[in-house]
Amino acid sequence: MKKSKSAIAIFASLIISIIIGVLLQGNLQTAELFRPLGTIYINLIKMIMVPLVFSSLIVGISSITDIKKIGKMGVVTIVYFMATTAFAVIIGLVLSNIFKPGVGITVGSEVYEAKEFPSIADQIVGIFPSNILEALLNANMLQIIFAAIVIGIAVVKVAPKGERLRGVIEDLFEVMSTITKGIMVLTPIGILGLMIPTVAANGLSVLIPLGKLILVFYLAVIIQMGITYTVSLKCFSDFKLKDFYRAMMPAQVIAFVSCSSAAALPVSMQRTQEELNISKEVSGFVLPLGATINMDGNALYQGIVALFIAQAYGIEISIPLQIMIILTGTLASIGAAGVPGAAMVVLSTVLLSVGLPVDGIALVAGIDRILDMGRTLTNITGDATAACIVEKTTR
Repeated sequence: MKKSKSAIAIFASLIISIIIGVLLQGNLQTAELFRPLGTIYINLIKMIMVPLVFSSLIVGISSITDIKKIGKMGVVTIVYFMATTAFAVIIGLVLSNIFKPGVGITVGSEVYEAKEFPSIADQIVGIFPSNILEALLNANMLQIIFAAIVIGIAVVKVAPKGERLRGVIEDLFEVMSTITKGIMVLTPIGILGLMIPTVAANGLSVLIPLGKLILVFYLAVIIQMGITYTVSLKCFSDFKLKDFYRAMMPAQVIAFVSCSSAAALPVSMQRTQEELNISKEVSGFVLPLGATINMDGNALYQGIVALFIAQAYGIEISIPLQIMIILTGTLASIGAAGVPGAAMVVLSTVLLSVGLPVDGIALVAGIDRILDMGRTLTNITGDATAACIVEKTTR
């Protein structure tokens, strides 16, 4: 009953936030008064994110006595991530070809300055921390994941001597999990602070001209979640859809309103472990990795917005070029870990790869926050489905 009340409170807070935000569209100053509630909530989550992920990953890895299982988990996880990301780009392209959201859009004089996408060499080097403390302080998730995996494997190798260290880290994980539960109680209040200013700032004047693009994008989100993830769960896991979505709803709502996979990560870990009974080693490995490199929502965005920009500029995109968008969007989305404004950076890379004007990104900049909500929702849902599948396939 308590869990049901919590879910109802979160959903009710979301609806109330939208209503208040609409009523305050002409009064942004009043709407901004709610923002500190959301900022405090996100700060609390960020406070526990690094120690929770770091301790969870070490505890999970060190509890696996067979080192080969770690390699199998990694292979299954990466293959699933790449497959669903490719499907996401394809879904985006198909819907853009059918509905043509860019046709009739007036191209203005806005200019977008493309940021340089890190080279493959820089991305690989960036995985390896020169200073573990620096990686923890900067919340560099790829480096934290790498360091935690190395420490976890080393604890297994030096057993039983490593048990004392493992015990300390396990105690840290339990403390962080308890704090996470406490922060979850504040979720309805945090949603008010995050949603009201967003809804008030993005009124109908912004939505109407690009309404078709928004509708096409969210249709793609529904298809990705309703078909790709549903089929994956039914075919490759033992979880019922009803149980999965009921368990993950709090994390999904947080991801949607905060536009941050990192902010939703502690809640995702707590829900998968306690509500879906996914082992600590699987959830602690798959979810942090997914929050860093699995960008299905971004991939949907690449496919839809790339064709939207082409249509707005009256440029025909051939099938070979669309295949290039699929390949570039898939690889770039996975490789965008740790890049600020990753979706925009990846999109500029995709546009350049097929000769489309990068300035076209300015057409969607005004509604990026609205699209980002759907991107993040898709990302964390994909991570959770991956955890369910890895749980079954690596038993």
